Amino acid sequence: MIRPLARPSGRAPDALRTIHIEPGVARHAEGSCRIRMGDTEVLCTASLDSRVPSFLRGTGSGWVTAEYGMLPRATHTRSDREAARGKQTGRTQEIQRLIGRSLRAVTDLKAMGEMSVTIDCDVLTADGGTRCASVTGAWVALHLAFRHCMRMNVLSAVPLRDQVAAVSCGIWQGAAVLDLDYAEDSKAQTDANFVLTGRGGMVEVQGTAEGEPFSEAQLLELLALARQGTDELFRHQRAAVGIA
Repeated sequence: MIRPLARPSGRAPDALRTIHIEPGVARHAEGSCRIRMGDTEVLCTASLDSRVPSFLRGTGSGWVTAEYGMLPRATHTRSDREAARGKQTGRTQEIQRLIGRSLRAVTDLKAMGEMSVTIDCDVLTADGGTRCASVTGAWVALHLAFRHCMRMNVLSAVPLRDQVAAVSCGIWQGAAVLDLDYAEDSKAQTDANFVLTGRGGMVEVQGTAEGEPFSEAQLLELLALARQGTDELFRHQRAAVGIA
């Protein structure tokens, strides 16, 4: 008899953690939200700047970039602030570049005109999937910032071509599962992150075997789970920004 998979959270293999996106939580930011995926919580804020990087001056094109960080007590034990150490870790740089690429993939930079938006993703509590929560929440903050520009008559329309969201999947105890929390992520045989768009495009796929290599069939199974998961995340995003 095959024993049913017992995830630490009690979820089914294809179930996301509880998702909650609260828009407009930062009083001074042009766009913001707090996103919770289970016990992982990230504050995402979008800040506008009339300047663009030097390589874009005079081109009529805008820019979207991101910064990422974890608060010292986002985890079980206190970690030093990266500013105190004098440099960012490679992990931090990788994640903030991922967030920026993901947002630019669905933004019409020309339609922005010469302005910049910086998205700050600050992890309040980490329980796995912080980069995925950051990408998903960052899109909401960016959309709200563009809406602010419309109210100020800076833009005539929101220059977003699509939605973008991210979710983790993995092989845990030999089975494909969706949206790993820390208990699963720390012991997964394969860990993967998928950044997908609302129209089905793929911005980035990151997959790593921690032991035995995973197969092409398993990769496709993980991708199918990721599509199912991001479809639900897209619904939460639309609800947060008030679109059908």
